Amino acid sequence: MKNIIKTLMLGSALILGSCDSLLETEPRQSLTPETAFSDVESFESLLMSIYGKVRSFDYYGQTMMVAPEIMADNLRLIANTGRYVGEEVNADRAHIDIWEFEGDDDPNEFRGIYAGINEANILLTEIDKVEGDEALRTKLKGEASFLRALFYFDLARVYGYEPGQEVNGFNASVILRTTPTLGFSDADFRARSTNREVYDQIESDLTSAISSLGGQSVGTEDNYRATKGAAETLLARVYLYEGKDSEAAAMATQAMASMGLTDSGEGLVAANAYEEAFNTFPNPESVFEIEIRSVDWSSVDGVNNSMSSLTANVFTGAQFIVTATDELLDSYEEGDVRRDMWEETTRSGADGVVYESKKWLGAKGDFLENLPILRASELYLIRAEARQKTGDNAGALADVNALRSKRGVSALAGVTGNDLFQAILNERRIEFALEGHRWFDLKRNGLTISKAGSAEPVPYSDYRILAPIPQDEIILNDLLENNPGYN
Repeated sequence: MKNIIKTLMLGSALILGSCDSLLETEPRQSLTPETAFSDVESFESLLMSIYGKVRSFDYYGQTMMVAPEIMADNLRLIANTGRYVGEEVNADRAHIDIWEFEGDDDPNEFRGIYAGINEANILLTEIDKVEGDEALRTKLKGEASFLRALFYFDLARVYGYEPGQEVNGFNASVILRTTPTLGFSDADFRARSTNREVYDQIESDLTSAISSLGGQSVGTEDNYRATKGAAETLLARVYLYEGKDSEAAAMATQAMASMGLTDSGEGLVAANAYEEAFNTFPNPESVFEIEIRSVDWSSVDGVNNSMSSLTANVFTGAQFIVTATDELLDSYEEGDVRRDMWEETTRSGADGVVYESKKWLGAKGDFLENLPILRASELYLIRAEARQKTGDNAGALADVNALRSKRGVSALAGVTGNDLFQAILNERRIEFALEGHRWFDLKRNGLTISKAGSAEPVPYSDYRILAPIPQDEIILNDLLENNPGYN
């Protein structure tokens, strides 16, 4: 029986995962790259399909922005719609699930992260086999490399430990595939690669993207797609996650130079423009931003799933299910414009005053907004943390103060060592509230996950630090080992 289930599941995965709706000119099972792509230009539609996965509500459209905040100590629930209830209390198996998800535009079509990886693999493998514009070929390959790196990085940090932070030596990450699966003859079952192997692949993809891409100014519509600056920024983040602090500082410096950001903070928005920046498209600090248009949504997507609906109450029918924790609000200093992004409402509950976020207000109308995934301010905090960890306290403090000068708070002075590290973590907490960083900032540093109120913290040694591999994948693949604690 198990073998029958495997056969059925594998067939479905191949048929649904290998191509997308843009290729539906023949029955799915008979499609090949040779029949779908005739020249370099024809691969652009496939690339747009890959970008479409990033904005899915099961990915950056919602999950990767909200779950890491409520699983730690930045957000709390104020309404029970069934979403994030388990995540708020870190219940068993209530975690971030991005291995597989349904799409936001066609619930009948598989839109999991591995489908996006497979499409990137198709582009990177097949585009060199056709004629066409060489500059465009290089650009499309660079964008596909960036997106594949983003997909693998997110999988690696959700399902595995960072290199050097393993618990009991467990270093399994995710399944690594860099060639396309086009049919049964290409399919195989694989074990999980090590975290080192996956991070090496991410680095390789981003290095390739950097050499292939241009267009790296901050806050332009060029950043609706991957650019050199975006690849440099993501690589700086990747280096920080894997403990390559010198490389992280150097890459952050390179990215800042690429995009015209100065050591003093020039290029970041002024304090009095911070709120407006999140209601401007593109965001003036965007390095990589997901553009969402009305044609990208169904008629109910905005009210049911958008960041605006979940975090604010500006439109009729909004879900408005999360608010800031007291601990987050207490982390801001007087005069910090980032504190002004939380506005008190007339709504009240058992846990006191309820605040709505002014970060995501659906300023394009009817819950619609773009989502900046990489922002320029992160480069200052990446470099600050990397410098602090390599003993450059003065340089780290300068970077923190460069950001603070643009957020309405005074410079820090005389802070060194662990106190400086904690100050940097707090800057990240308040700068990126509701942008999906908090859980990962604690996890990648091997820290206990702090919780709000009376909720129990999650020790770093706890199995709930890692997400479980989806059970249907375990059933399908005998070589696929689940994370400790989920057997």
